[in-house]
Amino acid sequence: MDELFNLRGRHFLVTGAASGLGRATSLLISRLGARVSLLDIDDSGLTETASLCVTGQVECFSFDLRRISEVGTLLGRIVGKGGLLNGFVHCAGIQNVAPVKVLTVEKWRDMFAINTESGLALAKHLQSKNIYSGKHGSIVFISSVVGVVGSPGAVAYSMSKGALHGLAKSLALEFAAKSIRVNCVAPGFVRTPMLERVGKMWSPEQLQAVEKQHPLGLGEPEDVANAVAFLLADTGRWITGSVLVVDGGYLAQ
Repeated sequence: MDELFNLRGRHFLVTGAASGLGRATSLLISRLGARVSLLDIDDSGLTETASLCVTGQVECFSFDLRRISEVGTLLGRIVGKGGLLNGFVHCAGIQNVAPVKVLTVEKWRDMFAINTESGLALAKHLQSKNIYSGKHGSIVFISSVVGVVGSPGAVAYSMSKGALHGLAKSLALEFAAKSIRVNCVAPGFVRTPMLERVGKMWSPEQLQAVEKQHPLGLGEPEDVANAVAFLLADTGRWITGSVLVVDGGYLAQ
């Protein structure tokens, strides 16, 4: 069983690696032997994540994913440092809780650019023979349960995450011939810095209500990282175009 989760000799990019799900994913796949390229806009967070990785096969890249037209050049730099990629995990994302009546065009486009369009750009360039190693290919997009069901005040966020599901399914069919699998992981509410920021706008009663929506309680970043590693490794070799829900029972109700 240990060999099924073995990622030695493989190179993955993790976006949003400075904290939360991105950090947990980076640490886990590093422990499983992968070379890891860490990407985020938060330099200090990247440095901290790198210091926590158990192998020396780690490189940090400070980059704003809003610069979508520069993603190809970025991947070239990453490959130049760490070698050809086997895939990536797109954890980077932003959230804005607001009713649609006050939602601005600028805010929803900003969210869509980071959460969704940058993931498409990464996938577009990954398939290049100058970027992709040609084997053991795996892409994982971090989606959300609110990409499956609605949530008041989360219109733009739901849109950006739900779009990842369609993106993964279509890419899975297009990339199968290149041995690149494409999947989503859809977490429920997880104890991350993003949840802490959103939680500050909630009353204690609201926070308690959110927790009660998860029969197994709120998740931890490691719970999501475990699912990602399963999809990256040979344990997920016959899975593509799927949405793996990791939500403590949120969608079971």
